[in-house]
Amino acid sequence: MDSPCRYEIRLKGHLAARWATRFDGMTLTSQDDGTTLIEGPVVDQAALHGLLHTLRDIGVPLISVTQLDPIVTPSFDNPPPKHSLT
Repeated sequence: MDSPCRYEIRLKGHLAARWATRFDGMTLTSQDDGTTLIEGPVVDQAALHGLLHTLRDIGVPLISVTQLDPIVTPSFDNPPPKHSLT
């Protein structure tokens, strides 16, 4: 199973806190430059399109969509090496 990707979506204007429930699992941050930054995991392209569809329905101008580094989840098949203090 693929890991979700993280995205950063920048919008023109500030979204009110009441919109946060529409973007479950993502953080909304009002920036000093008058934009809103939405950042967090998106499970797949269909979820990304759904998120963009929601933003379109709200009517907020979209400035940018940036895919960030992938989310790395620990694997129990390949645990990190143990370090000895010898």
